[in-house]
Amino acid sequence: MELIIILIFIAGYITIASENFIKLNKAASALITGVLCWTVLILNSSDYQLVSAELTHHLGELSGILFFLLGAMTIVELIDAHDGFEIITKRIKQKDIRKLLWIIAFISFFLSAILDNLTTTIVMISLLQKLIKDHKERLFFAGIVVIAANSGGAWSPIGDVTTTMLWIGGQITTWNIIKVLLFPSLVSLLVPLIFLSFILKGKIERPVNEMIKQEKTLPEKQQLFVLILGIIILIMVPVFKTLTHLPPYMGILLGLGILWLFTEIIHSKKDEDDKHFLSVVYALRKIDTPSILFFLGILLSIAALQSSGILTGLAQWSSDHLQNESIKVMMIGLLSSIVDNVPLVAAAQGMYDLAQYPTNHFFWEFLAYCTGTGGSILIIGSAAGVAAMGMEKINFFWYLKKISWIALLGYFSGAFMYIIQARF
Repeated sequence: MELIIILIFIAGYITIASENFIKLNKAASALITGVLCWTVLILNSSDYQLVSAELTHHLGELSGILFFLLGAMTIVELIDAHDGFEIITKRIKQKDIRKLLWIIAFISFFLSAILDNLTTTIVMISLLQKLIKDHKERLFFAGIVVIAANSGGAWSPIGDVTTTMLWIGGQITTWNIIKVLLFPSLVSLLVPLIFLSFILKGKIERPVNEMIKQEKTLPEKQQLFVLILGIIILIMVPVFKTLTHLPPYMGILLGLGILWLFTEIIHSKKDEDDKHFLSVVYALRKIDTPSILFFLGILLSIAALQSSGILTGLAQWSSDHLQNESIKVMMIGLLSSIVDNVPLVAAAQGMYDLAQYPTNHFFWEFLAYCTGTGGSILIIGSAAGVAAMGMEKINFFWYLKKISWIALLGYFSGAFMYIIQARF
């Protein structure tokens, strides 16, 4: 059974990667792969109810991620509909491609630590679409946003879901993880940035803003209000989670409801035709639904690998055969570029307790770094990568050829920096 599930997963993975060659949308491939994995799992089980219960359990976790993605994308679309991003983009005057690359990278790096890597990617890709006309140039920027968002999320307890899992589980503490991972995470971004700075050159061309051609329909006060309210809502999501202990999607849905309420009040006196394009209903139609379904399919596939015991077995094998802690954790980080880092960290938390590795032990800190930054190596290795792939239609093989190798160099550079830092 395990072999069949692995083969289905590999076949689905290859199909997703070959999207441009076979002309099949990656969302379809991901959904088929996810459902087939679970079909094999339940048909080879003697206890159908147990497998159904497992699926229901995983779906509860997956729906949280999907609703978070839905809420965040809708908020971003609503800000965009009110030309909120225009306030930011018109203040970014830099047109030199290298200088702009560094500006975008550092904004993404530090914003990810405050928000999280997924939300940051959605916001920054939306900004890039307003800043850069050429799609090929924008793809390189999207690649560096994915690397920066994952690197920035690794050193913050609220920046990446795996770091949050270790924080909630008591394996790491807030100030210590910031102190020990900030510099290695920064190195994992700087190395790709330096390499890309040699590759990219010239000036960027801004896209033509259609609103400039038309008479301005919204006063700047309304633009600014929706932008500020949207950003406050996104920033308050991790605060809401910390205060209430409710999952992040509850915070983003509350925020969406608040933004929905205020935009309805602002435009209450307008006629339906004018108000329609500024409504949440219109924003919901504009979001990239296939990307959300792609996300669902990928996460269902990985959940099947976890429920069948394949991931746990892999973790056990690494524990038995890799005695060196650094190599063991770095291998888990590399594996997180292929499968989701959440079940890998969950498996590690289940295998190793605090008696073996106490709070703030080298193992937990390094695990937070490796699983956080390792997802940048492949485009489907992290939530940020999957979101960018959907929003910018990034081809798997393009990312593999152009971005993966510099992300890998950054990953190893930051890892060695952490090991040296830990020893001295």
